[in-house]
Amino acid sequence: MSLFVEVARARSFRRAAEALGMPSSTLSRRVLALERAIGLRLLHRTTRRIELTEAGQIYFERSRRIVEEARLAHEQLGDLVSQPRGVLRVSLPVDFATVFLARCLPAFCRRYPEIEFELDLTPRRVDLVAEPFDVAIRMGELPDSHLVSRKIAEVPRHLYASPQYLDVHGEPREPGDLSSHACMLFPNETRWTLLRDGVRREIPVAGRFRLNNVGMMQRLAAEGLGIAMLAQEAVQAASAAQHLRRVLPDWQAPPIAVHALTETRLLPAKTQHFIEYLKKHLSQRAA
Repeated sequence: MSLFVEVARARSFRRAAEALGMPSSTLSRRVLALERAIGLRLLHRTTRRIELTEAGQIYFERSRRIVEEARLAHEQLGDLVSQPRGVLRVSLPVDFATVFLARCLPAFCRRYPEIEFELDLTPRRVDLVAEPFDVAIRMGELPDSHLVSRKIAEVPRHLYASPQYLDVHGEPREPGDLSSHACMLFPNETRWTLLRDGVRREIPVAGRFRLNNVGMMQRLAAEGLGIAMLAQEAVQAASAAQHLRRVLPDWQAPPIAVHALTETRLLPAKTQHFIEYLKKHLSQRAA
């Protein structure tokens, strides 16, 4: 059952065999024996790819959870006498990794010296079922999905611009002034929300730059090209802090939520410790 789950995840006998450290021919023989024992074909085999049959899909959905629970049972017993160990595979945004995670990792690595890391810094939505990730860190609103979401932090955000930009274009005195300024925006973003003492303002905004990378927004703002909505910690962590000034300091944007996404609530010790540590570390910084 465990071997079948690995083949179904990889959609390839060769890739599954490499991950398991066993000959592909042996793996194929074992899965064929499983099909004969069940009396149903579980896989469509072609020269290029493996596809699940209808019976295979049903069996995969049931068996992968059984295999996971069995693996966790063994691991949890082992945790009674040893440190969490293994490779922790994490998908996370570039900006979060460089600003927040990089500061967390040294102490975490000292506490758990037997955990290794594979970090995928990408904005794409990874498939936690089909791809070998233990956890994905995502910021902002989440699309509806079957994944398990844990909120681990809220990151405060403020408005920043360079003194050079403010000298040329003037400094906004109230939120409505932003409509006449160049703003750094995400794709499809047309309004900013600002908060102060329970008051909420929605302001239409525009600008020459639309991009999906906060680090680049920060650099462009530091170069005098507009006003950016940034996390305070991100500004303080970069050399751009010397070239940016807080705009409308009495107002702030709604904090952006940070979530840890997993495929199941049954987490191995390495993943559970990582999420709990990250949540504690980020909450202490926000306090």
